[in-house]
Amino acid sequence: MKFKTVLNAAIGFSLLVAVWQFIIVTGDYDEALFPPPLKVWEGIISLVRDGTLFTHVQVSLYRFLAGYLSAVLVAVLLGLILGRLPILWNVLDPVAQVLRPVSPIAWSPFIVLWFGIGDIPAIVIIFIAAFFPVLLSTVSAVRKVDRNYLKVSENLEIKGFKVLTKIIFPAAFPYIANGLHIAVGTAWVFLVAGEMVGAQSGLGYLIIDARNSMRLDLVMAGIVFIGISGLLLDKAVGVFEAWINRQWGIGKS
Repeated sequence: MKFKTVLNAAIGFSLLVAVWQFIIVTGDYDEALFPPPLKVWEGIISLVRDGTLFTHVQVSLYRFLAGYLSAVLVAVLLGLILGRLPILWNVLDPVAQVLRPVSPIAWSPFIVLWFGIGDIPAIVIIFIAAFFPVLLSTVSAVRKVDRNYLKVSENLEIKGFKVLTKIIFPAAFPYIANGLHIAVGTAWVFLVAGEMVGAQSGLGYLIIDARNSMRLDLVMAGIVFIGISGLLLDKAVGVFEAWINRQWGIGKS
């Protein structure tokens, strides 16, 4: 199955590169304005050789993990509690629905004023981007938990916080995992956008710096690695999801 997955991915990317090259050949585009795959590959090699790529990837991953993991921890904990308190959630839900559509980048002027320049503003932007998808999916998941599970917990005299950790969280996790996947994509997109605005490092900054130097091959190289990194992060969440399910005897061994 894994070999088939790799083979399908290889075929898909090969088709993408072929279409890319076909557009350049038939459109007769200037290489400086629309670099071909070979020129982008040469740009990637140059970024790898001088260490620039790894430096920017490391910085972006640090910011992402700090913001994403903190958002997940806070959102899941709040979601478990609020899902069990429908009266309180009915009051807070309209507030969440108003704040959720606001782009985290819209908060950037306040974030910079409050937290200054550096890694913290990017981490806060990622936190905001990841928080609401996980919170809403967790609350929804908790409210869908089978009531029979709660009756079993009462019979076993499981009370208080243990009900959340031993009964509700395992039952709700498959739905929570959907929010984790959505949050990965959302947070990664806004991380790159945030780095394009005010950062001096990271993959977003790499693209802006290359654009200012009119090195569109490096711009495209940055785009390629943004996509690859996002894919790997989503796969990492999938691995974590499968591991959790195996611990509870849900997934395949």
